[in-house]
Amino acid sequence: MPRYAQLVMGPAGSGKSTYCATLVQHAEAIHRSVQVVNLDPAAEHFSYPVMADIRELIQVDDVMEDPSLRFGPNGGLVFCMEYLANNLDWLEENLGHVEDDYILFDCPGQIELYTHLPVMKQLVEQLQQWEFRVCGVFLVDSQFMVETFKFISGVMAALSAMVSLEIPQVNIMTKMDLLSPKAKKEIEKYLDPDMFSMMEDNSASFRSKKFDKLTKAICELIDDYSMVRFLPFDRSDEEGINIVLQNIDFSIQYGEDLEFKEPKELEEDSGNQQQDELFQDSVGS
Repeated sequence: MPRYAQLVMGPAGSGKSTYCATLVQHAEAIHRSVQVVNLDPAAEHFSYPVMADIRELIQVDDVMEDPSLRFGPNGGLVFCMEYLANNLDWLEENLGHVEDDYILFDCPGQIELYTHLPVMKQLVEQLQQWEFRVCGVFLVDSQFMVETFKFISGVMAALSAMVSLEIPQVNIMTKMDLLSPKAKKEIEKYLDPDMFSMMEDNSASFRSKKFDKLTKAICELIDDYSMVRFLPFDRSDEEGINIVLQNIDFSIQYGEDLEFKEPKELEEDSGNQQQDELFQDSVGS
């Protein structure tokens, strides 16, 4: 049987660890097994139990303190992820070989890992070799996306990760519970965006004549791909969380190999019907 994985990505502060913790709690409530692997070597705190933690293999602080390397925070994180890519046997050992696994990989927030560095692509390919069906889950902070020019930046980041990793991807606007009612209403147009309508609505504040052609070209690129839409994520809304999970499950075909079982009531009715038929046959004979 296949195994399943979510690659939880997004900029720093977009709510990746909170998303993982919320999904674990939701899974417990619906009696489903979901595990989490922390792949952020700079993580300090997270509120979920981990199946594996990259900090047991390597930590950013250790890399930065090494006098022979002299890396800063970003360089140190990239070094840690490249070290993981060269030691994937550690990850394989911690994941084990349990069939029908469903694992969330809580990834670092450096966007270059998903755009032009090969590290995450190597991880995806290795997971696929281990029979995982992988879905990218790209998070953006809804509080950041309430202005059109910021929204386009977020869309471009999500699209870049999607094109680079070449896996199914679900894009999510997090922290919807922190928005005011007015902001929630305003952000609805960003969930399934019409780029050219946005350009017209924000022509004065959003576009300058100097960069008019560039802005139009970027909007055309996003519109031509028509691949980026967002699902809202409110950690206090169980129904909304379930919709997000259903979309991800559908993208990786989770549950299609599960054996169908008749409900107990139908089984009992079927058994009673068979008993009645046997009784009638015995009477008839």
